Amino acid sequence: MCFSPTFISIMSGFFSLLPDLLPMIMPSQVQITKASELEAQRDGKDAAMIRQGAVIGKSDRMCATVLIAKPHCSSAVHHHGEQETIIYAASGKGRLVTSSGADEEPKRHELSPGDFAFIPPWTEHQEINETGEKVVWILIRSGPEPVVVYLTGWGGNEAKADPVD
Repeated sequence: MCFSPTFISIMSGFFSLLPDLLPMIMPSQVQITKASELEAQRDGKDAAMIRQGAVIGKSDRMCATVLIAKPHCSSAVHHHGEQETIIYAASGKGRLVTSSGADEEPKRHELSPGDFAFIPPWTEHQEINETGEKVVWILIRSGPEPVVVYLTGWGGNEAKADPVD
């Protein structure tokens, strides 16, 4: 069978659109993660900051985690590379400290239950719980899995290993 160059050109254009069209034609299944199924991604239940994967690897465009900050703790300074992040403060009063880099003084933002925060890509930040109660935040990121790049400090180099929060 022989196809004309025009036909081949049209078909190759169609095939390049296929990844964008398939989700509209054949939507994927609804995925539910029960609270009882959440598991700590890193240091387990004994860590000061517990990160639980809620929706990881189920979408190529976003993921979700639950951050539980025990009383009087803070994360290391870090950023999420190219990922955008949305935080929803579910409970407790926490602080989000942000900086665009070494030339900017870090800014402190208090998040109370019901508040949202948007963190642009590459923005250095730190989560802090200065209270005597736990803080729970829901984190949504623009990628299939969370990217976390720990830094040696504000405007610092990438840390050689993940610090313990």
